[in-house]
Amino acid sequence: QVQLVESGGGLVQAGGSLRLSCAASGRVFSNYAMGWFRQAPGKEREFVAGVSWNSGTTYYLDSVKGRFTISRDNAKNTMYLQMNSLKPEDTAVYYCAGARFYWLSRSASEYDSWGQGTQVTVSS
Repeated sequence: QVQLVESGGGLVQAGGSLRLSCAASGRVFSNYAMGWFRQAPGKEREFVAGVSWNSGTTYYLDSVKGRFTISRDNAKNTMYLQMNSLKPEDTAVYYCAGARFYWLSRSASEYDSWGQGTQVTVSS
């Protein structure tokens, strides 16, 4: 497993932007796919975006395509989520996750390491 620490959440008005970061330690970061999930109150955790080990493949939740961009810097053991044109429905706790393998998956069961989460609140 890997230790993950998120940062960058906060309160923003609709239409605004935030950049989340996820710092990793404990295993070779570049060997594994990474993902962002979110969980809103009363809802199940959902996949938001993911990136393969070499950034060659990215997946996005349909509702965030064109607004969110996932990236990673393997030299810095850090993953990012740039969130633009934020909407109130994006309000949730966002979790960074490390996959079990190098390939990318949208399923939470394929991730074995989780951060503590960072709150993102978008006001209307």
